[in-house]
Amino acid sequence: MGLYDFTFYHLICRNAVSFKGRQALQEAEDSRDLTFDQYKVLVDQLAAGLRKSGVKKGDRIGVLAKNSLEYFALFGAASALGVIMVPVNWRLSADEISFILKDSGPGIVFADQEYQETIKGLKGMLPTVKACYSLGPGDNDFLAFDSLLVPPGDFIPFASLLESGSQGSPLEVFTDDGFVIIYTAAVAGRPRGALLSHGNVLCSSMHFAYYMKLTSRDVLLNFLPFFHVGGLFMATTCFLAGGLNINMPRFDAVRAVDWIEQRGVSFMMVFSPILASLVEAHEKTGKNIRSLTSVTGIDTKETIEKYEKVTGGTFHALYGQTETSALATIGPYSDRPGSAGKMLLFTEVRLVDDYDRPVGTGQVGEIAVRGPMVFKGYWSLPEDTAYTFREGWHHTGDLGRFDEEGFLWYAGRKAEKELIKPGGENVYPAEVEKVILQHPSIEKTVVIGVPDPKWKEGIKAICQLRKGQTLDPQALIDFVGERIARYKKPQVVQLVEELPVLQDGSIDRAKVKQLYGDGQ
Repeated sequence: MGLYDFTFYHLICRNAVSFKGRQALQEAEDSRDLTFDQYKVLVDQLAAGLRKSGVKKGDRIGVLAKNSLEYFALFGAASALGVIMVPVNWRLSADEISFILKDSGPGIVFADQEYQETIKGLKGMLPTVKACYSLGPGDNDFLAFDSLLVPPGDFIPFASLLESGSQGSPLEVFTDDGFVIIYTAAVAGRPRGALLSHGNVLCSSMHFAYYMKLTSRDVLLNFLPFFHVGGLFMATTCFLAGGLNINMPRFDAVRAVDWIEQRGVSFMMVFSPILASLVEAHEKTGKNIRSLTSVTGIDTKETIEKYEKVTGGTFHALYGQTETSALATIGPYSDRPGSAGKMLLFTEVRLVDDYDRPVGTGQVGEIAVRGPMVFKGYWSLPEDTAYTFREGWHHTGDLGRFDEEGFLWYAGRKAEKELIKPGGENVYPAEVEKVILQHPSIEKTVVIGVPDPKWKEGIKAICQLRKGQTLDPQALIDFVGERIARYKKPQVVQLVEELPVLQDGSIDRAKVKQLYGDGQ
């Protein structure tokens, strides 16, 4: 560590002193908890065990698990060792999970009981993985690990890694070192791993804490998974502020309003339809949710206004992506309803045309970002990284415009980066189309995003059949759901006689959207 460096592990050390004896983490399902100083002890024990097992700086650790105290401790231990975490989306198919683990090349993998069978089925296809460990509550409770036996199969108990004493001589870990790889939605048929540094994570956490006005008195109810920047960065933001992080691995609206009332939960991140379900549960149960004074994320105008009326709280609209460490602009929704707020304290955003020339106020251009929250690049994809970082700016592939007062208004996506966001997840049409075209009855297809009352944006496939073929739309939906993550399958399939084409014979996607973009 240099004189001017500060990593997530150094934040852990600071908090163990500044907030000693204060509750840092709590499990919603079993009420286990840790104070800030207890968390540091656990992190140091785990770091010592990982180091003894042969884990070195720069190695990757794969994780397929729901959020837990142990999972968050693993982030802490990785930060102490300069190891890079690879949290894997457990909603993906086995093939997609296999790709991520092969691409990132972890030496060890952690999985909770729910996903251990998935890892067992992939082990012969993961040449870099030398050992697998259990993670989460159950067979390896770190509060009573001395009498544990190795569970069935090849998974070693998490608790076996807990070494008493320190991790040994401190390792050289720097602010700019990689900390986590989060895989984004597939582009051109393959997901890309966005490498985020310690500095990225801390900068984003600082911005969230500043704009949401968080202090050590605040309480987070976190039900977003760690493989999502929303879940990870809300947890690190709460930790940075010295607040209490209540982990809820399975979202349930009725139980959530109970926790909000009981513990005075004050902030969270949401994606449609989470906030609407919380307000509805409040109305049905009569539970008091007025402590929930600060919410950020993406939702509809109706839901945001209802939340603010019920609680008197503030909804913070934002724009961001994994590559910008979750956010690039933010601001109270009521300041300029419909906008995505203004630039962050340590962020510069500009809008450019196809030749990277800045566009004027009120004009639509591609959103380009630079600053300490911009990611390090795509894992093992130097050409993609260079293209994204051209002209010294991170090109997001999204479109927007600035109004006269500097509020950013989101204006869709560039054609090269069409994206559908059902319930906060990222789905690229090209990935879904690739699977649909594997069906023997399909000649051509276009997948588009359409309005959806529950998820805000839904997935619709417009398909042209091969001559002489018939097909039940539900059968095609099931076909797709068996091959990629089920949240990526179309909710609606519309069969048409012929898809419109351009003069060169390619599908006229703009015309398809015009004809079939109503969601029906």
